[in-house]
Amino acid sequence: MTAKPTPSTKVYKTISENRRARHEYHILETYEAGISLSGTEVKSLRAGKSNLQDSYARVDNGEMMLHNMHISPYEQGNRFNHEPKRTRRLLMHKQEIMRLYGKVREKGLALIPLKVYFNPRGKVKVEIALAQGKKSFDKRQDIAARDAKRDMDRAMRERQKV
Repeated sequence: MTAKPTPSTKVYKTISENRRARHEYHILETYEAGISLSGTEVKSLRAGKSNLQDSYARVDNGEMMLHNMHISPYEQGNRFNHEPKRTRRLLMHKQEIMRLYGKVREKGLALIPLKVYFNPRGKVKVEIALAQGKKSFDKRQDIAARDAKRDMDRAMRERQKV
């Protein structure tokens, strides 16, 4: 079974993105999952008030759960508002969940949400990555490679001006 295509291949309205995840982890595979939300959470997401920092996914009792995702309370929500950091259920096929559970247990990998977005049909989706933590020297190598690429691009632009 292959991983579903990443949302970057299609046009979606991104709500929030976890940019730090690509710096902290080696991304091995990405998956798309639905998310079970209440009404005020969806309205708050439409306003763009969410944060994926320090959030992670985990398999609990055969269900994929998203922990520590912050969705701000809806301003007009009154008493029906939601708890900002509650645990939310992710909607995936049972076979995918069990496969990911096996990989996370055996190899010491992590499930990290990369972005939250609305698909064209108006449903909220989460892009989840199967990731492995980077060591500090890996991060330094990435920074050095990015700086070298930036210097090469700058030199090419200077050369084209002449």
